[in-house]
Amino acid sequence: MLFKWHKNIKISHFTSLKYINLLNEKNIKISMDGKGRALDNIIIERFWRNIKYEEVYLKEYETPRETRKNIRDYIDFYNHKRPHQSLNYKTPASIYFG
Repeated sequence: MLFKWHKNIKISHFTSLKYINLLNEKNIKISMDGKGRALDNIIIERFWRNIKYEEVYLKEYETPRETRKNIRDYIDFYNHKRPHQSLNYKTPASIYFG
């Protein structure tokens, strides 16, 4: 079991008016129409798959706080230390920040 409360996690907050307004205020393009555009979210889908298989499925977190910390650490590793084949074995941070 990952943690007891994982079955109750809802993603509806991503479609709430408050969240959408926040994205619009930051000039962030929203892409969640789901109308047959399989490639629209391929990068983020791959990212979430990596988090699941390289972090989450390998551990049993005791608390939500521990879960957040470990996932935060993984994202830092993913962006700054983990080489990516699609980036010619460079990190996303080295590409983005030059």
